[in-house]
Amino acid sequence: MMTSINSYLTFAGNCREAMTFYQSCLGGELSFQTIGASPLSEKMPEKMKGYILHATLTNGLIRIMASDMVGSEGLLKGNAVSLMLNCSTEAEVRSCYERLAAGGTATHPLENSFWGALFGDLKDKYGNNWLLHFDKNQQ
Repeated sequence: MMTSINSYLTFAGNCREAMTFYQSCLGGELSFQTIGASPLSEKMPEKMKGYILHATLTNGLIRIMASDMVGSEGLLKGNAVSLMLNCSTEAEVRSCYERLAAGGTATHPLENSFWGALFGDLKDKYGNNWLLHFDKNQQ
């Protein structure tokens, strides 16, 4: 079995909204487990029972996981994590870029790179950084 890495995003109460947005952009199957439907339910305040304990969005080799479970220090957003999306076609990379940039910031529009790829990056409306890549040599 090949070792892999998955992205795991943490939100502060809007995990369901964000993951549903990502599904509308990327397609795939989306599942949620709420805190209220978990063994943690008895130990958590009533207001948290609708929060997401664990979400998974899967489409082919894409797997994004997320949660509303923020540590006691709170949610600290930064630029240390980006989601790298390797697309299969030029049409796919252009479509995904456009949809993910909606309501966010197109920090580096898609352009031909020196390494033979169509590449760009953006910050989505939830503050997460995305790198979008299509290797033109794979055509």
